Amino acid sequence: MTPLSPTNIFAPASTPADSIFGLSTFVLAVTGTIFVVVFALLLYSVVKFRTRRNDDGREPPQVYGSNQVELAWTVIPILIVLALFLVSVRVIISIQQAVPPEKALEVVVIGHQFWWEYRYPGLQIVTANELHVPVSDPQHPTPTFLQLLSADTDHSFWVPRLAGKTDLIPNHPNSTWIDPHQPGLYLGQCAQYCGTQHAKMLLRVYVQSRDDFERWVQEQRQPAHLSDAAAQGRHIFETTACINCHAVAGTVADGRFGPDLTHLMSRDTIAAGAVENTPDNLRLWVRNPDAIKPGCLMPSMQLNDQELDALTAYLETLR
Repeated sequence: MTPLSPTNIFAPASTPADSIFGLSTFVLAVTGTIFVVVFALLLYSVVKFRTRRNDDGREPPQVYGSNQVELAWTVIPILIVLALFLVSVRVIISIQQAVPPEKALEVVVIGHQFWWEYRYPGLQIVTANELHVPVSDPQHPTPTFLQLLSADTDHSFWVPRLAGKTDLIPNHPNSTWIDPHQPGLYLGQCAQYCGTQHAKMLLRVYVQSRDDFERWVQEQRQPAHLSDAAAQGRHIFETTACINCHAVAGTVADGRFGPDLTHLMSRDTIAAGAVENTPDNLRLWVRNPDAIKPGCLMPSMQLNDQELDALTAYLETLR
């Protein structure tokens, strides 16, 4: 799926993003007006009172204080700041204190170094790095409310076209919400420096029609596909340190330090969006994670070529 646009704050596609865009436009208009007025007065003063060659050297009249001027430059800035404050508070309250409607989708977002975990409590689904949500049209509003948690350090959830930046802070649950108005792929980024691979902790939000989302839910609820042809690779997976970090439903693998791999091949990317999910990239990722994501926390299993081929073949069955 091709992204609708890059991370563009000027193309809101969700109510929170639209509110932030309106606030940004208002602030820009106010500050832009102030800039134009001040610059025009400065330019007028430079032109009007520039030094002339025939200056007779006399000192111009000195004016000490003006109640009218001092009142103006005190009251007007206060009114401007008050207006900006009140508008900002209104937008913050409308986003942070929104009450989830009955049909809202709830998702728990957990930030890890350096990937995203998504849990759908009401749907019994666990996935990683690619968030799937239904479109929320005016006739059938279906907003998605996100509970934001961190497993290690500070992160920040930011999909510019859908919502503003919201931090994920250890031991301090946070929240935000989105209601995308049109289907598509929306890109984002962890916006808080969280370590070596912060720049490759990418966000991909797939907004789907109601039917497509229901189809995705049914597929994600299915157990992992098991194939006799990949039995050797499954044995390697279950007898190495892979199972200490990763989970695959229906197997002994129940790790929680890395992404759930039950439906790995249903994802378009691996390594939190760093590369496309292709057999070659998957093989390289398993063989040497640092080749794709230097400094990531996934270790190399030191497998030989035969073991690597078998394990990759097994992972390719997880759809």
